[in-house]
Amino acid sequence: MAEGFKARNLSVLAYANGFTLWHYITPDVAADVDTADYFLEAGDMLRVGDFIIANTNRDATMSGGLFVVASSGASGVDVRDMTAIGTSNTD
Repeated sequence: MAEGFKARNLSVLAYANGFTLWHYITPDVAADVDTADYFLEAGDMLRVGDFIIANTNRDATMSGGLFVVASSGASGVDVRDMTAIGTSNTD
């Protein structure tokens, strides 16, 4: 079961020219995080085009990746599916 969004786990890494780079960590799997309105509570901070570097599934086999904010406003908040980073380890 998904824990859901926790504001304390979302941090700004960089901000420039109306763009924000965020970091988010959660025990939720990436498929839960990219569900529409998962980030609704942060909707007043997130803007279309912002990137969220995320560590998901933190309590099991952690995954890392990048979400891009697709929509944010009165109609809700949605991020694109996570693009995984560092998916293989061949050593």
